[in-house]
Amino acid sequence: MKATAVAHPIQGLVKYHGLADPLLRLPYHDSISVCTAPLSTRTTIEFGDFPSDTAAIDGRPVGGHEMQRVLSVVDPVRARAKLRSRFRMASVNDFPSNVGLGASASGFAALALASSAAAGLDLDPQELSRIARRGAGSASRAVTGAFSKWKMGVADEDSFAVQLAGTDFQIAMVVALVPAYKETEDAHREATTSPFFHARLAEMPRLIAEMELAIRGRDVGAVCAIAERDTLMLHGITMTGAGEMVLWRPDTLRVILAVKTMREEGVPAFFSIDTGATVYVNTFPDRGAEVEARIRELGIETIRCTVGGPARLAGDPLF
Repeated sequence: MKATAVAHPIQGLVKYHGLADPLLRLPYHDSISVCTAPLSTRTTIEFGDFPSDTAAIDGRPVGGHEMQRVLSVVDPVRARAKLRSRFRMASVNDFPSNVGLGASASGFAALALASSAAAGLDLDPQELSRIARRGAGSASRAVTGAFSKWKMGVADEDSFAVQLAGTDFQIAMVVALVPAYKETEDAHREATTSPFFHARLAEMPRLIAEMELAIRGRDVGAVCAIAERDTLMLHGITMTGAGEMVLWRPDTLRVILAVKTMREEGVPAFFSIDTGATVYVNTFPDRGAEVEARIRELGIETIRCTVGGPARLAGDPLF
């Protein structure tokens, strides 16, 4: 009745924005991401004779809205396993959270896998991705890992993730860490209030098709370029919604301008930004060290990442 799982966070390549069904977390369109190793979340959950459900993230007790999101994943598992036991859960990230690095994706992917295993269920990746989606949409893709596509679906049963390419296809990702607290839930809630939302929605089928073709063709340059184009479209919506959310910080713009300078000099570097201020600088595997050195010259902390695999069961429980 106890299990531990590890999952990698994600970088959105063609990002989802807004929820057609906030309860089931059904999006308005398909989306594609890549898992970022070695960054990971480790989650342990145990079902037993406990007085109440409890959870902790990075040593901090969880309650309120956060606990409701945990329950949105664990309750379907308990229902499927016909389990009435309470649980205790602990989750630890080995990277900063709430700064645009996809911690909710890895957290709920690990929780879905660990809770289903602890409950005695043997679910395939598609089923697990549907459960993880209830906690965070991007968690569906963190379950399947590497380069994955989340199919929007029209109901719970057909909104799940599939892997497009495994870790044999690699790109180099340099995280330019720009700490700035953000709340992705707010951005999703306000997405439809932007006058540009429906224009991006109309563009999505073409963008998704282009990205999927680039991934299946192992075209690193195209993957990076499309992710950059999608970033500008997404943040145009975020900035023009009702809340006029400007998530970028001065260091975000410094990195963007440095990336453009690198390209002018012949270095194949491209930026990608999820809902936050932190920047992913994507490039070819053999140019990662060069790109990282250029970002560090700006005085910005960096993390080098490679393509990470699916969520997996692990030893070394947290309690």
